Amino acid sequence: MPNFTKTAIKQAFLKLLNERPLKQITVRDIVEECGINRNSFYYHFSDIPTLLEEIIMENARDIISQYPNVDSIETCLLAVVEFAHQNKRAILHIYNSVNRTIYEQYLWQVCEEIVTTYTDSLAGSEQLRPDDRELIIRYYKCVCFGLTSEWLRTGMHSDIKPELHRICELKKGMAEEMIARSRAS
Repeated sequence: MPNFTKTAIKQAFLKLLNERPLKQITVRDIVEECGINRNSFYYHFSDIPTLLEEIIMENARDIISQYPNVDSIETCLLAVVEFAHQNKRAILHIYNSVNRTIYEQYLWQVCEEIVTTYTDSLAGSEQLRPDDRELIIRYYKCVCFGLTSEWLRTGMHSDIKPELHRICELKKGMAEEMIARSRAS
């Protein structure tokens, strides 16, 4: 059963985060926005970074659960940028704050989960050498994280989807070839 006060706090915080930078949001702003007292906030969260981390990790789990089967690297990349696209202002406010590392941890986790799912689906029932599997996952995780981080660094001004599509076209077959070479050795 969802905790309505906790949900209200998260919604109020996200609303405020879409309106202004993270450093300009106080606990007082949040409790006034959702109509509760400060004690109620502190009952659920020790501070704003804790609230932020819970929201980010919750969203990471939601995104990962939406992609139980990943059929291409493009799907991996699009899954990662879709959430950022839908919450652009809030994401940029987090990214440009002192709490950037929390968002980067979320992004890293999502990239890893989605790329691992993709790699394992490509490998099928055949076993890869464990060290090769880890290298392939790390490589694509870094590609996914790097492209998304660069897009965030530049303020998300470009439409990244055509760029992702093109890079996937240029790299088409590379993951399959890496897996085939792992099986052969």
